[in-house]
Amino acid sequence: MYAPLQQILNNPLAALAIVGNLVIIESLLSVDNAAVLATMVGDLPREERKKALRYGIFGAYIFRGLCILFASFLIQFWFLKPLGGLYLLYLVYDHFKAGPAHDEEKIEKEKSWFYRNTLGLFGKFWATVALIELMDLAFSIDNVFAVVAFTNNLILICAGVFIGILAMRLVAQGFVLLMAKYPFLETAAFVVIALLGLKLMLSLVEHFLPGHPFSVFLTSEAADVGLTVLTVACFLVPWATSLLFNVPQRPAGNRAAEARQAEEEARQQA
Repeated sequence: MYAPLQQILNNPLAALAIVGNLVIIESLLSVDNAAVLATMVGDLPREERKKALRYGIFGAYIFRGLCILFASFLIQFWFLKPLGGLYLLYLVYDHFKAGPAHDEEKIEKEKSWFYRNTLGLFGKFWATVALIELMDLAFSIDNVFAVVAFTNNLILICAGVFIGILAMRLVAQGFVLLMAKYPFLETAAFVVIALLGLKLMLSLVEHFLPGHPFSVFLTSEAADVGLTVLTVACFLVPWATSLLFNVPQRPAGNRAAEARQAEEEARQQA
């Protein structure tokens, strides 16, 4: 039987836990992705916005499909894993370096060399679509690196990649509202991304010291279970303490009004 499928059948609960983690990670990553795409189509007429985002979804399928092929190479060549880990750690550094003001960040298309050069050739609508496709490619790379950090099983990698697409289309609006109510979840998401980046970086130890007890532990099922538990805890612990003790503090007042406004906008766009 196909080895990745046999691995899932032998450990169905572990595979289900991995898929559950991927749903959380991909959905939270898709919040930022969807927010960026929304700002990019903001200057288009209402009907053209929906059309441009629809093309963006098609592009996401294509690029994520290509990235699945890339993921199969990522599994085979050991040095790509630590490079992917370094990239994820850079994303985390860039996020926290930006500080709280990054929530208000907007993509200024006019400053993009790519947009300026396609604007004259294709017009405003198609230049925006082309820029969205370029962003889809960048998001696909993030997606695949995060998925590969969880598992080497190609079936689960494929599931995770396409979960990211569905999350961007179906789940992102709900997570926007959730993160408006519990903004610390975004920090938790990037803490998890940092853990995934560190796990990929530790593949250096596995490669250069394969017989070391630490390397044996890194490749064990216990390590995979531990990562799953730690990932879930990063979200559940602050959420539970916020509900029980209001630590981290939940925003009130203006933030709650913003959440209601976001919910109303989500209904209008649906």
